[in-house]
Amino acid sequence: MNRIFFTVLIFFFLGFSSQAQEDLKVIQSHWVSFTDGPNALYKHQAAQAFQMLDAREEAVEKLHTLGDWKGWQKQVKKTLMQVVGPFPEKTPLRPEITRTIQKPGYRMEHLVFQSQPAFYVSATLFIPDGLESKAPAIIYCSGHALESYRSVTYQHVILNLVKKGFIVLAFDPVGQGERLEYYDSATGKPTIGGPTKQHSFPGAQAFIAGSSQARYMIWDGIRAVDYLISRSEVDPDRLGITGRSGGGTQAAYIAAFDDRIYASAPENYLTNFKRLWLTHGPQDAEQNFYRGIASGLDQPDLLLVRAPKPNLLIATSRDIFNIEGARETAKQVSRIYQAFDAPGNFALVEDDAGHASTQKNREAMYAFFQNHLNLPGESSDEKIDTLSNEELQVSPKGQLLETYPGKTIQQLNLEFLSDPPTGTLEERVADSRELSGYLEPVGTSERMMTGRYQRDGYTVEKHLIKGEGGYWIPFLLLVPEEITTEAVLYLHPEGKAADASVGGEMEALVKEGAMVMAPDLLNTGEMGSGGFNGDSNFKGNSYNHWFGSILIGRSLVGLHAGDANRLAKVLQEVSGSKTIKGLAKGRMSAVLLHAANYNEAYSSIALIDPMVSYRALVQERNYDPSLIPFAVANSVSHYDLPDLLENLADKRPLVLQSGAAGMPSEGQSLLPERATMEKIKVIQTGDIEERSGYLKEWLQP
Repeated sequence: MNRIFFTVLIFFFLGFSSQAQEDLKVIQSHWVSFTDGPNALYKHQAAQAFQMLDAREEAVEKLHTLGDWKGWQKQVKKTLMQVVGPFPEKTPLRPEITRTIQKPGYRMEHLVFQSQPAFYVSATLFIPDGLESKAPAIIYCSGHALESYRSVTYQHVILNLVKKGFIVLAFDPVGQGERLEYYDSATGKPTIGGPTKQHSFPGAQAFIAGSSQARYMIWDGIRAVDYLISRSEVDPDRLGITGRSGGGTQAAYIAAFDDRIYASAPENYLTNFKRLWLTHGPQDAEQNFYRGIASGLDQPDLLLVRAPKPNLLIATSRDIFNIEGARETAKQVSRIYQAFDAPGNFALVEDDAGHASTQKNREAMYAFFQNHLNLPGESSDEKIDTLSNEELQVSPKGQLLETYPGKTIQQLNLEFLSDPPTGTLEERVADSRELSGYLEPVGTSERMMTGRYQRDGYTVEKHLIKGEGGYWIPFLLLVPEEITTEAVLYLHPEGKAADASVGGEMEALVKEGAMVMAPDLLNTGEMGSGGFNGDSNFKGNSYNHWFGSILIGRSLVGLHAGDANRLAKVLQEVSGSKTIKGLAKGRMSAVLLHAANYNEAYSSIALIDPMVSYRALVQERNYDPSLIPFAVANSVSHYDLPDLLENLADKRPLVLQSGAAGMPSEGQSLLPERATMEKIKVIQTGDIEERSGYLKEWLQP
């Protein structure tokens, strides 16, 4: 008995040792040509962006006469409205002065107005004492400081402008200052992070709904202009705007859309998209226009469209927004001012500093406004007495939503949602193909085997295949010993190795006689953990990857679907099967639904705990951010995931739901209303063995 026990024990440890020695990585660390996988997605997106930007540069180089430039401005204005608009109608601002504070030399009027009905904006109007006539006014836009214009850095600029005789209106950007939307009401502190996440969290939903964070924030600025010119103290013909960092973004955008702003001085923002992509990449939600680059726009257009109105580009040599891009922008913008015979209306000022406000740049900005808004005086930077948080508090409780029954960006997104698409199913599927940026795989993809392991009854092969771009996709191929024509493409959001262990779900399919292929699509597995400078705003992915895809008119889902179908073709070849089956878990269900709708090779699909719908993602206030990369911008007014499932109904798909977090739960289903239960099998089960039984049944020819 002891001998039998020890014999079994030896075989157990030998088997365990053999399994432990398996390395399911396809790419080895010393393979120099393949070790940049985590950056492959970003580099592929950047390469596409560069092609589009080069085409724009070639077009701009051909502009010479004033007529040429005016034609360009006309086209840019039209394009800007297409990628950002339409804006809502102008409704009553209903301004309310919450309190007035007198300080030496000026007074502060704290106020709240509604840029849209029940969408409240907190602001402070700084008015110099002793005004004898209408005065020039400047809108100050705050950067990504949680406290907004209450930041000491921003106070310094605002109060210097006030000392020089300018009226200044500073307002809180949504998600900052007294306009936090995700916060603990007991403490007034944010619950999801600072301004970047306060913007990008609802901003991602806005893109899916067909709107944008930029649209809402630009509109706040336009309505701030409306309020300014309603004031008797303000000269409406002498309006300026400035702001630094994220405030530079807002200043540049608002001035490009509102012709009433005469002089604009954005600081520490403008570069150009080429230099942005070469450095730290696209940033948070409001800095990205829907298909902006794909529509032929670049950052210089924000200044070009304003010519010959005065523009001052303020930059620093070590800024996060690349100085080379700022200089290239200045060179390009100077050409249109030459054509207008107004070279004095544009200038670039720069100082040697990081992402910071410097005395040299501030004084250049003061002098710029004094000159172009006709308020001459001393332009030196002065010391100021910092205001306290209490003095700068606008609303009684320090957060607007605590006092005013207002709306949030997420609620505005819900209003922006149209009724479900009414077109034919064929039209909705065609829209999905166009909106997702899907590209049909062409030709034969190069591939390379890198190793193999023998297991009980099957082998595990390791391969690489060229993807849509210059990158390589690692994949595992589980091949049963007996010849088979059953083949399954297996997509898991965590990558190829997630279910590839001995006794795992992939093995169960192989034991049933199927060949199984499992890849690491871009941003998963060996191709994951990438981001912009390591910044990751949600599990394993960066919002900014997704925003970058939107800029160039693509989507990660469309890209993944193309690569999935590239892999499907290889699976057909190696298995000898005319058709294959597709299985996807969790977020990858969106990829498979798109891929299978564009490829007749799929005989059926199985979805395990799939995404419910893009509409549901917009409707959920506290959604799971890891779902965002698998959504398509501007989708819900044209199609949704249930439409794609319905179009595959004749292939009798299987949907297994366990109610996992972020996935279908009670009262939710991926099942489209128009489909019949006989064709689409939806099973609620969390039992692994029961699920395995349904998959075995699905696998049968």
